[in-house]
Amino acid sequence: MNSLDQSIKASFSSSGMSVLNLARPDDWHVHVRDGALLETVLPHTARQFGRAIIMPNLNPPVTTTAQAASYRQRILAARPAQGPGVAFEPLMTLYLTDNMSPDEVRRACESGFVHGVKLYPAGTTTNSNAGVTDLRHCVVTLEAMQQNSLPLLIHGEVTDPSIDVFDREEVFIDQVLEPLRRDFPALKVVFEHITTRSAVEYVRDADAEPGMLGATITAHHLLLNRNAILVGGIRPHYYCLPVFKRETHRLALVEAAISGHPRFFLGTDSAPHPQSLKENPCGCAGCYTAPHALELYAQAFDKAGALRRLEGFASFYGSDFYGLPRSTDTVTLERTSWVLPEDVDADSLGVVVFKPGKDLSWKLR
Repeated sequence: MNSLDQSIKASFSSSGMSVLNLARPDDWHVHVRDGALLETVLPHTARQFGRAIIMPNLNPPVTTTAQAASYRQRILAARPAQGPGVAFEPLMTLYLTDNMSPDEVRRACESGFVHGVKLYPAGTTTNSNAGVTDLRHCVVTLEAMQQNSLPLLIHGEVTDPSIDVFDREEVFIDQVLEPLRRDFPALKVVFEHITTRSAVEYVRDADAEPGMLGATITAHHLLLNRNAILVGGIRPHYYCLPVFKRETHRLALVEAAISGHPRFFLGTDSAPHPQSLKENPCGCAGCYTAPHALELYAQAFDKAGALRRLEGFASFYGSDFYGLPRSTDTVTLERTSWVLPEDVDADSLGVVVFKPGKDLSWKLR
C-alpha cells in the first residue's frame, strides 16, 4: 500500500460496517443505446438508480428536442414492469453539432425533460463523427445555453493525432476547456468521466461559483489503471475512452471521489457493446458496468476506507448541481463476497459485462 492509500485509509476508516443504506443514487452519465439493446440494458440501470443523464450518441445522434422526446418514450417503455425500476426517470440530453441553433436550445429548456447538451469533439469516441469540429462554430448556441442555464456536458479530449492518447485529456484542459470557461463564464459545465490528476486539480481548484462546474467519475476508473488493459495480453473489455491512465492518476480520482467535494459526483459511463464489436481488430470503446455499478463504487470506496462518503458522491452532489431534488427513496448494500456470473447477458446480443478482476465485496439487496 502506498502512502496515499494509507492516508486515505487512516482518514476514513469504515471497518466493521456490514450494511450500507443510501438515498437512492442517480447516474449522471450513462449509455443505454436503442432498440433490442436498450431493452436488455435499461433494466440494469433502472434497478439501481432513480434517474440518469442519458447520452445522445445514437446513430443517428439525438440532435433535436423532438428526437429526445421520442427516445425518452422508448426508454420509458423499456423500464421494468414492477420493482424498484418502475419509476426510473430518464434525463435527456442533446448532441451538440456545429449547426445547432439557439432556437433548439430554447426548445430544449422549455421541454422540461432535456437537462443538458453533450459536446463530443468530432472523432473522440463511439458515434462522435457528427460532433463539433470547432467550438467557434457554436458561439451563438453556447451563448443561448449560458443565458438559459442549460449545462454543457463535455467529453474532454483533443483529437489531434499528433497528441498521445494518454495526454489528450490534459491537453484539452489547456487548449479547449480553460478558453471555453473564460469566454462563457456563466455557462454550467460538467467535465465528464475525468481520468487524470490534472483534471481533478482543475475542477477542484477552479474559480467557479457553486453549481457552475462539476465532474463525473466512473467506477472503472476508480478501480483500474492502464495495466489492466495491457498486462498479460490485450483485454478489450477494459478498453474505454478516455483510456485508463497511470496508477498516480487513479489514486487522484479516488482522492477526489472520497473528498466530499460537491464538484465530484457519480457518472458510470456504462457503455454496452455486443461482444462481436468489442473483440475484433478495431474494438469499440466502453465498459459495461450497469449491472453492478453501485457494488463497484462501494468496492472502490471501501478499499479507500471511505464508505461514509459514498452517499454524498452517489446520491446528493449530482442532483444539487443539476438543481433537482434529492431522492427520498433508499437502497441497501450488504457486505458479502460474491463472484459476478460469467454470462450475465449471455443472450443473442452477447453483451459482455465489466468485471474488476476480483470478487466483489458488496451486493445490492
